[in-house]
Amino acid sequence: MAVQSSARRVLPWAWNGQALARVSGGALGTVRGRSGGGSLLQSRWQSSLPQLGRVDSSPLFSSAVKRCVPACRSDEENTGGDIDWDNLGFGLTPTDYMYVMRCPQASGVFARGELSRYGNVELSPSSGVLNYGQGLFEGLKAYRRADGAGYMLFRPEENARRMQAGAERMCMPAPSVEQFVHAVKQTVLANTRWVPPQGKGALYIRPLLIGSGAILGLAPAPEYTFVIYASPVGTYFKEGIMSAIHLLVEEEFHRAMPGGTGGVKTITNYAPVLKAQMDAKSKGFADVLYLDSVHKRYVEEASSCNLFVLKGGTLATPATAGTILPGITRRSIIELARDRGYRVEERLVSIDDLVGADEVFCTGTAVGVTPVSTVTYKGTRYEFRTGEDTLSRKLYDTLTSIQMGLAEDKKGWTVAID
Repeated sequence: MAVQSSARRVLPWAWNGQALARVSGGALGTVRGRSGGGSLLQSRWQSSLPQLGRVDSSPLFSSAVKRCVPACRSDEENTGGDIDWDNLGFGLTPTDYMYVMRCPQASGVFARGELSRYGNVELSPSSGVLNYGQGLFEGLKAYRRADGAGYMLFRPEENARRMQAGAERMCMPAPSVEQFVHAVKQTVLANTRWVPPQGKGALYIRPLLIGSGAILGLAPAPEYTFVIYASPVGTYFKEGIMSAIHLLVEEEFHRAMPGGTGGVKTITNYAPVLKAQMDAKSKGFADVLYLDSVHKRYVEEASSCNLFVLKGGTLATPATAGTILPGITRRSIIELARDRGYRVEERLVSIDDLVGADEVFCTGTAVGVTPVSTVTYKGTRYEFRTGEDTLSRKLYDTLTSIQMGLAEDKKGWTVAID
């Protein structure tokens, strides 16, 4: 059945058997394909969407994307639909609501944000993010507390500060730390039914800052949009929690270069790594390790996570000097390792340091703490220590216990959401 209006509309997505078509008056309608009907996932998502109060139309979003007034909180009685929490993986599961806030370049100040139904965002084809890649994103997680009395965020203010640093590099305004953290909390509260049971995963939260205003010449966009959406996730790598992975050292392609944007979380850092990553995965590797672009002998990071190498009592990680993203999990692991009496060095880590290490592991919001079983370099595979009696395992246990509220947070890293 076609949907028509004098206003422009978009649907949350086009599913199998349907396509979006432009109709008169600038509206978008749905055209049913030969098979008819939508996917089971789509119909379940729509039928289970909680009604959280009065909603109003928003000019930026479609009829399927409405503002929720007043503050929304999802229905805990209807938890996660038909999700198999034991086999969650790291893929997109559409949740109920997202948070939206806008800012004209002239003011440089973000207005009060609002919760909207999850759905597509309509952009001009000449928007800054589509034409010039003017955009940033962040990633953090919300965990269900062990006592069932709410939810936990891990160092969200650090994500806010990192976005601010990236925004300065990309000539964009950014939300204040207070605005950022408030928006994250509201997003979690609006989607609590999608927070996995403790020990089964987390609600992954993805803040986006994009140049949404239309611009033709190369210049900062005239308007910016801050969006947060969320999805329940399990482990990032298919190998599973604390299962060791195999990495390949990439010798042809480079992730970043001095003077570039490798040290900020801009969207333009990620598509260029897909070629090397897909080639490595086709050969059975989980991910790629990149070398520096100048000397081609110093390890920097993997496609989506930082790297640590352990030799004796010294733990080393590549220094963040502009080409490496300053990970929040990375910073936390450095502190936890020092608490255990290890000497931690942030420095250049050569390929010789890597292949001669006793233990190697990766860190990041998505990957957590993931041990590395082997690294392949110039056709030679180097093996490292893995298992229960390793530093990575101990650090993982300590970190996740703090994140989920299972251990006392003596460092003030967690933020409660009640």
